[in-house]
Amino acid sequence: MLVLQLAIILLASKLAGDLSVRLGQPSVLGKLIIGIILGPSVLGWVTNSDILHELSQIGVILLMFLAGLETDLDEFKKSAKASTSVGLAGIIAPLGLGYLAGMAMGMHTFESLFLGLLLSATSVSISVQTLKELGKLKSKEGATVLGAAVIDDVVVILALAFLMSFSGGDVDLGMVVLKKVIFFGAIILLSWKVVPWVLKRFAPLQVTEPVVTGALIICFLFAYFADYTGVANIIGAYIAGIAISLTNFKNEITHKTETISYAVFVPLFFTSIGVSAEFSGILNNLWLIILLSLLAIFTKLVGGAIGAKICGFPWANSMAVGAAMISRGEVALIIAAIGLESNLLTADMFAVLIVVVLVTTIVTPPLMKFFFSKVKEGPEKLALDKGE
Repeated sequence: MLVLQLAIILLASKLAGDLSVRLGQPSVLGKLIIGIILGPSVLGWVTNSDILHELSQIGVILLMFLAGLETDLDEFKKSAKASTSVGLAGIIAPLGLGYLAGMAMGMHTFESLFLGLLLSATSVSISVQTLKELGKLKSKEGATVLGAAVIDDVVVILALAFLMSFSGGDVDLGMVVLKKVIFFGAIILLSWKVVPWVLKRFAPLQVTEPVVTGALIICFLFAYFADYTGVANIIGAYIAGIAISLTNFKNEITHKTETISYAVFVPLFFTSIGVSAEFSGILNNLWLIILLSLLAIFTKLVGGAIGAKICGFPWANSMAVGAAMISRGEVALIIAAIGLESNLLTADMFAVLIVVVLVTTIVTPPLMKFFFSKVKEGPEKLALDKGE
């Protein structure tokens, strides 16, 4: 059954992606929508099984690994201030308005804060693919978005641990902070000293594709280490990609990893998001879903845009950066699951927020397409293009 479902997903995702491009939208939008059509909510041809979920996780890890491989580290460093501004502004706006929305709905203080934190999460896996399709991944805006996503993830997880410790959850705040410090300290050291050494040792091995295999081992280990220390696994994969991009093996690894990823695993990831959608009881909370979706979209769009504008981006570019921060994706789903388990979310609110997360994920590609079409290339970006 799994083999048949894989065949259906790959065929449908490629055809839907092509149709989406023909209609003037990024292909990822078609892949997300076809997942909903194939899943239990519509046709029921594909079920949301554990093994499909695990395969899709490999897809998002490889997608972020490729984003790291294609990151211009000099541009990334230059965008550090802007990334910090976008990341923090993109947390403050949804956190504040999410808290007020929770209080207006009659939720308790901790529940309202939790809702604000959930709306503050950002998952840029969808944005990364859209940036690639729009040719903006190596731009200043692209570097800012990726840096802001790392900051967003760390700050939101730390704030969540802080909230859980005060709301009666079994959380050791000091240990949470220590794990984050250990992760970033160790990962920088490993990227600097160990990654080049490992690839050089793998290169002479008398087996097929030793360098690519070595790179994937590093990617998966970094992702696992990130997950183990409470940082999103996609951050670990992204940093692994950056580390390998500084070696002489970058081009070979990028080319061959793209073939593996985009042939199977990345389409599985995008389609599985739609497959996992649950719309049972949606009509009972339709207005709440609409209001929270608008709040989620507006706060990230405006918050991210203001953060970029503060650092000197033109308004058109700022809005494009804000649009790329909208998708909540798997990061918000994980936080929602924690809230349900800790009784900070009711079962009904949990179901509502799952749909809201899906809405933010689906609207991100077309909004990015719209706002990036208004962006004018600056001299710096033009110079970069000519140098490639």
